[in-house]
Amino acid sequence: MVMAHALVQTVAQNNPGAVIDVLAPSWSAPLIERMPGVRRAVPLPLGHGEFGWSVRKQLGQDLRREHYAQAIVIPRSLKAALVPFFAGIPRRTGYLGETRYWLLNDIRKLDKRVLDGTAKRYVALGHDSNAPQPPAVPSPVLNAQNNPALMSRLGLAGRGLVALMPGAEYGPAKQWPAEHFRALATELTAQGIQVAVVGSKKEQPLGEQIAAGLTHAYNLCGETTMVEAIDVLAAADIAVSNDSGLMHVAAAVGCSVVGIYGSSSPVFTPPLTPKANVLWQKPECSPCFKRTCPLGHTRCLTELAPAQVIDVVVNLLNT
Repeated sequence: MVMAHALVQTVAQNNPGAVIDVLAPSWSAPLIERMPGVRRAVPLPLGHGEFGWSVRKQLGQDLRREHYAQAIVIPRSLKAALVPFFAGIPRRTGYLGETRYWLLNDIRKLDKRVLDGTAKRYVALGHDSNAPQPPAVPSPVLNAQNNPALMSRLGLAGRGLVALMPGAEYGPAKQWPAEHFRALATELTAQGIQVAVVGSKKEQPLGEQIAAGLTHAYNLCGETTMVEAIDVLAAADIAVSNDSGLMHVAAAVGCSVVGIYGSSSPVFTPPLTPKANVLWQKPECSPCFKRTCPLGHTRCLTELAPAQVIDVVVNLLNT
């Protein structure tokens, strides 16, 4: 969702004065509302993987009154193209996939060799089909707010703050070991640096494993809403993260990002910021793009020593 803001910027640049709405799952509405150039989020009231034919049909019919000129359908599924079709949007752009010829009328073929990154694939849909490839990708932006009350509630001073994001929704093959994050937090707090572990409620035990007993370390997993997490990351100097959604949020608010990659690739989903620092061991089996290590060793992550990450973070703090 954060990377999709690169497409929003591209559409705005190619269509001055365009009014841009974003149709997306309801959970993402607070995130979309922080995106410059977006008028509003249009919530899709369906869960992940839910087809919901009647819901999509009704929503499309309700959107007819908006008289949209174009719909750009990022997902390659058939169901994702239904709402624009039912809305009667005259130009419906998307990649070939799931036999949806009858739903789209501006169909693109995806050349994965040329468009080797997720954001490149999104942005290419914002240009005409004959535009040069690969396209330039603007860095996503999320509007953060200076929120002293939030920082006070969380016990954060807001300066010299390092955020740690140890979770990865996709699976453990994307997660640097918790004990490595713990070693990083231990060294940083010993130097008097504040550490905030940021994540969802289900990552609360992971955050506790990393922060417990450390002075100046705070387990914020499950303690912030999505928009509050945006503001916390904007206040941090550095974010150390697995390849996850929060890594892209940190990049979009201007934080220096130390991105740790295991089973995934920084070519495919890089932190889109000039302040990115990518750490990737890349053994011969990586990237495999698996949720769990098929070989059972996860060397791509375990062999990235805490000392290597500590050196990068300390050097960033001193520059």
